Amino acid sequence: MKKFLDENFLLQNKTSERLYHEYACNMPIIDYHCHLPVEDIANNRVFNDLTEVWLEGDHYKWRAMRANGVPEKYCTGSGVHGWEKFEKWAETVPYTIRNPLCHWTHFELRRYFGINDLLNQKTARKIFDEANEKLRDSSYSSRGLMQQMNVELVCTTDDPADSLQYHKMLETENFGTKILPAFRPDRAMAVEEPGSYNKYLDRLGEVAGLEIRSYEDLLESLRSRHDFFGKMGCRLSDHGIETFYAEEYTEGEVKDIFIKVRSGKTLMGQEIRKIKSAMLFEFALMDHEKGWVQQFHYGVIRNNNSMMFNKLGPDTGYDSIGGEPAARNMSKFLDRLASRDKLTKTIIYNINPADNELVATMVSNFQDGSVPGKMQFGSGWWFLDQKDGIERQINALSNMGLLSRFVGMLTDSRSFLSYPRHEYFRRILCNIIGTDVENGLLPDDLKLLGKMVKDISYFNAKNYFNFSY
Repeated sequence: MKKFLDENFLLQNKTSERLYHEYACNMPIIDYHCHLPVEDIANNRVFNDLTEVWLEGDHYKWRAMRANGVPEKYCTGSGVHGWEKFEKWAETVPYTIRNPLCHWTHFELRRYFGINDLLNQKTARKIFDEANEKLRDSSYSSRGLMQQMNVELVCTTDDPADSLQYHKMLETENFGTKILPAFRPDRAMAVEEPGSYNKYLDRLGEVAGLEIRSYEDLLESLRSRHDFFGKMGCRLSDHGIETFYAEEYTEGEVKDIFIKVRSGKTLMGQEIRKIKSAMLFEFALMDHEKGWVQQFHYGVIRNNNSMMFNKLGPDTGYDSIGGEPAARNMSKFLDRLASRDKLTKTIIYNINPADNELVATMVSNFQDGSVPGKMQFGSGWWFLDQKDGIERQINALSNMGLLSRFVGMLTDSRSFLSYPRHEYFRRILCNIIGTDVENGLLPDDLKLLGKMVKDISYFNAKNYFNFSY
């Protein structure tokens, strides 16, 4: 019987063990998509206790705690002592058996704090105190935590209206991890709620130095911000969309639709799809002009619980996998760009596992031989960044494309303690390849396969994004 989380965790044979320990284990991390608060990095935040660094903003844990009957005040509430929240999380952990949180929780305790105890109600106080003692050391600040995990580069997720003031503070810093912005213009497309949308446009226009009264003004403002992000080192965009938008539209129609929403009127369904289609296309043109990578995270239904959304706001654990058909519009959107020779390097992430083969085959339609792996089927994301989801994504990509050109894992996290997910991914990758070798499905060529593992873990991303640092 294997021990839980031993040195060969997830590695089921000797070849897998060698691939991980000799090739993957020590590779640096390029985290090209995450939601880390850049303010915390710029100020090198020091965390007061384990609750602050571990539970603050972590909607994965909040969902589990709610499912375990924990009152909301211990999840997102203010005025509750850190120990009380941590105790409720500790009570929940034994009930996370077979949920990836069970793996991630104990990985994080071991990798950052050297704590091998299983977290439960009995061990909670000891673990809390031991971790808090270590958090007093400078190596446990926000920057120190990234350096511990050998994080070479991080791309945060930033709104076009953001001043990037904290990125400016970090421009001349050299603490071992490069921090770059990524352009995330979702709010510029959020036309469904005219009131909040128009408030956002006022802010965007103020930052861009332009009063936004027309659709042309909107595009000018966004191009201005896109240029500014480029000057700040940005090399990629990201879009969180329910589905791909590729409606037929005319320039006149989109201008009229914009005037309608700018005047505070609610748009109809087709009007929403038309203006979103136009804007998504314009963003893609901007990215192509600069040679950026564009990323699309699609398929989520957000803020399902309206009562809790009104109480807590977005990103608090009330999102789920959607099921809206995406293939036809995805094809149409990519073809609209490719037919004009305006399709830049692209990564598509799906959140519904039923779409794995759909995305893997779709991106292959638009490989053009100009760049190895130009079109990428992105790693298992959000609800799929667990063992089964990672394995299924790797297998779909292997069957339909070139796994060897894959740019690998990202954290997509708001937590500085999430970097062991890269180790988790690398172990799963090495086990898949090693098991195929042991079963005679791949040649027993450790040099060839070791290079492949190192490429997927690090070098493919380093070469693909053309970061300068």
